Amino acid sequence: MIDYFEQLNQALGMYTGITIASYIVAILILVVFFILAQITNFLFNKVFKVLTAKTKNSTDDKIMKILNMPIFYSVVLFGVYQSFSYIGILSNFSDDFSRIIKSFAIIIWIYAISKLVNVIISEIGFKFAEKTKSTLDDELMPLFQKLSNIVIIFAGVMFLLKMWNIDITPLLASAGIMGFVIAFAAQDTLAHLFGGISIYFDKPFRVGDRIQLDSAEYGDVLEIGIRSTRIKTVDETVIVIPNSIIAGSKIINYNQPAAKIKEKIIIKVAYGSDVDKVKKILFDIMREIDEIEKDPAPDVSLTELGDFSLNFLIVAWVDSPKKKFTVKTKINEEVYNRFNKEGIIIPYPTQDIYLKNNKK
Repeated sequence: MIDYFEQLNQALGMYTGITIASYIVAILILVVFFILAQITNFLFNKVFKVLTAKTKNSTDDKIMKILNMPIFYSVVLFGVYQSFSYIGILSNFSDDFSRIIKSFAIIIWIYAISKLVNVIISEIGFKFAEKTKSTLDDELMPLFQKLSNIVIIFAGVMFLLKMWNIDITPLLASAGIMGFVIAFAAQDTLAHLFGGISIYFDKPFRVGDRIQLDSAEYGDVLEIGIRSTRIKTVDETVIVIPNSIIAGSKIINYNQPAAKIKEKIIIKVAYGSDVDKVKKILFDIMREIDEIEKDPAPDVSLTELGDFSLNFLIVAWVDSPKKKFTVKTKINEEVYNRFNKEGIIIPYPTQDIYLKNNKK
């Protein structure tokens, strides 16, 4: 039996230059790395899985599950590379063999990193977007997720090509030209998209805010999308405005820095009216309206001696821009009723004409 192995060893050494001992060592190297891969698999499935199960969220469980596969196969591939390198059976093709092993590893890790990014965006990005009032980030997250996958795959492919000594300069040039053509063809869409992104980061308004644009659009923000923003006007109609227009407009936000809004109303009474009595009535009316803020306190002042009336200015703070017209209506109704009751005349424009009689 011993003579048989010696003859086999001599034959292998004569034809391949590799002894049977080298083959045995190579196999042992492969076995050792396979055992190491199984140990890592055991750690991920038994130890790390138990530890992550104790946490409140499932993000770490999914991350560990994703990392298990690429680490396992990376260890196995490294063992294959070390085993074949030891016996030198592919010494004439060592560079190509090394590239093949690395290529498999890169493909595995591209797949793993792509899934890892998807999990992080899904578990963290989407949940964060759900907590915000804006719908823009909800729409941006799937776009960001797809773009991330494209970038990862593109970077991995470029790395693979460079590793195989394939000139990627023409590919990058072609990609640049193609990107320019696409950008030129979709410049309006891109303008709306970047307008939406600028609105998201700058936050000139939020969903629910009452705003007014310099183009006279006025209403409550219903939705902030990637391409456009929807505004509900006070007459219950919805205006869809492209984000590129909003991003370049002057915006009045009645909800920032606080939701309080100042309401000014001019009340006119006839000459001869008791000024103190008029002011007292107006103060009483404002104290009775719940929507008017007590701090800062409302104010009444006689601001002008008009052509046919005494003009009083009411200044009151309303707790919400949406209640502005309601408060104005209540004030006007109460003023009319109380002035009628108290005998205070609300004048209308009059003009006295005096005729001069020249007798001859």
